[in-house]
Amino acid sequence: MPRRRSPYVLLLAVPLLLLGCRKSASSEAGGGPSFPAGSLPDSAMTPGDVLTSDRATICQPGYTQTVRNVPSGLKAQVYREYKIASHQPGEYEVDHLISLELGGSNSLRNLWPQSYVTKPLNAHIKDALENKLHTLACKGSISMQEAQKAVSGDWIAAYLKYVGPLPTQ
Repeated sequence: MPRRRSPYVLLLAVPLLLLGCRKSASSEAGGGPSFPAGSLPDSAMTPGDVLTSDRATICQPGYTQTVRNVPSGLKAQVYREYKIASHQPGEYEVDHLISLELGGSNSLRNLWPQSYVTKPLNAHIKDALENKLHTLACKGSISMQEAQKAVSGDWIAAYLKYVGPLPTQ
């Protein structure tokens, strides 16, 4: 029996193919839509890395300020690894694949240059997912490990599951 595609996949496929796209992990496995470069990290370089999965620690107000520490030299290394020789201010952020608010680490294995300017997917959209997963995990609706796995596996698929349809531009 043929696999049915979500209507969201069909709505996104054509516009995203016109944007100079790359495939997501789910598309490589099953033929879903492609997404603009900068939407997903290279899983070989940025598989994700966790500092802690302890909900009591992560859910404490102010926790992320106690662990946020990505030196400029490490940020420069991330850009080099991703072969981004130059960029405009505000074009990218060196982002945590597994965000600090989900227990992610500041290690090179958890960092990648995520675009602020690609449409419809960018760092602002991923932030909405991170906030939602943090809320769900801190309420106990999902485990912190589930949240970490969801965002590190394919953050776009996690967005669809936990937040809803992707923005249209």
